Amino acid sequence: MTRPAIVWFRRDLRLADNPALAEAAASGQTVIPLYIDETGRPESEADGAATRWWLHHSLASLGQGLARLGAPLCLRRGEPLAVLDALIAETGASRVLWNRRYTPHAIATDSRIKAALTERGIEVRSFKAGLLFEPWEIATKGGTPFRVFTPFWRACLAAPPPERPLPTPEILPPCPDAPPGETLESWGLLPTKPDWAHGLAAEWQPGEAGAEARLATFLDHRLESYATARDRPGQAGTSRLSPHLAWGELSPRRAFHATRDAVAGGTGLDRFLAELGWREFCAHLLFTQPDLAEQPLRGEFAAFPWRDDPDGLAAWQQGRTGFPLVDAGLRELWTTGWMHNRVRMVVASFLVKDLLLSWQLGAQWFHDTLVDADPASNVASWQWVAGCGADAAPFFRIFNPTLQGEKFDPDGAYVRRWCPELARLPDRWIHQPHRAPEAVLRQAQILLGRTYPHPIVDHDAARRRALAAMENCHGSAEGDRR
Repeated sequence: MTRPAIVWFRRDLRLADNPALAEAAASGQTVIPLYIDETGRPESEADGAATRWWLHHSLASLGQGLARLGAPLCLRRGEPLAVLDALIAETGASRVLWNRRYTPHAIATDSRIKAALTERGIEVRSFKAGLLFEPWEIATKGGTPFRVFTPFWRACLAAPPPERPLPTPEILPPCPDAPPGETLESWGLLPTKPDWAHGLAAEWQPGEAGAEARLATFLDHRLESYATARDRPGQAGTSRLSPHLAWGELSPRRAFHATRDAVAGGTGLDRFLAELGWREFCAHLLFTQPDLAEQPLRGEFAAFPWRDDPDGLAAWQQGRTGFPLVDAGLRELWTTGWMHNRVRMVVASFLVKDLLLSWQLGAQWFHDTLVDADPASNVASWQWVAGCGADAAPFFRIFNPTLQGEKFDPDGAYVRRWCPELARLPDRWIHQPHRAPEAVLRQAQILLGRTYPHPIVDHDAARRRALAAMENCHGSAEGDRR
């Protein structure tokens, strides 16, 4: 009897287009699917509260799918090499297969494990499954990593296209003496506040079936209008595929080819593929810049005079800044674990530039509350808004939250949904209740300072303060260089 193969699942919680699983199924070996709740990860790569909720339900879905194919999922908690050593000793497994990860801690962990197991005579193989292109496959003509998105994505599109996705294995030969594992419930991944989880459950269906359903909805109803509708938070215009991609329930090449097969071309397709490209760009950045979560990519920002304002941070986190579009976004985030992409930029700009609070604080909050929290995309996007990252928006690009609301939520549908206390305001005042006449406020049953907060900053004054801070910071950096 052949010795079994261990397939170590990580952020690739799917059966279809899973190269490690496909290799095990094709080998004729018995298969032990394994997921490890890893201990000892750094804070920047640990799961937040929202992602732990997602992980619980995604693992439950994956376990059901694997059981149908014949090989139950084994759950173990601990240091990964110790877990693998124990499982190999219990089962006599001869191979360990996994799909590659690209964050700094994961790369170091996988390299150490591969070296240790290989030395002990265990075959270890890894596969590309989480990206369209490996970070070492795309580079400038000089062989250096790209630091600007547009030429990066142009180089990706000029390269041979990603492989077609692999089918789901028809059967997985089970290990006769399947090793015992831990129960999913014993891991305590679900939040202790059930009311919060109800909002997540009402919005999402974690797992591969949920990913395919979301993809079908996008292809059938949203792809062609995506280029313009994606900027309207009051409309259902985005793909909402990000958490499924983040957890690997949907492979990027499945999304890439499915959208290209669905339409021959057009701005909707181009815009969506570019969003997949931004995900790639962020992963490549973190791969080549391992300290991206801690340090600004542009060195002059290391001395930026960030403020210490716990009250301002709390008001921002809780959606009570007095700027309706900002507050609506943060309440949507808290309730659903997701925030509209246009609103994310406005919310981030407000924290970094209106409040002069560090982008790391925003990245930490998003990491804990987003169901699509991704170590690379999260920090790279925050650095982009802050002006200190790759291909970053210049610091002087400071979003006016009132004007952004009037432009992209002109009828106030988004604000009315997430800030219902403002629902009775006319469209003219929905994004600036602090400027509405007293008679209008009374008619709308709003008492500023009680039912809805006054603005916590004057935007025009905050903008001048931010620009002065940036000028002083750059001046100091230039002086240091001299």
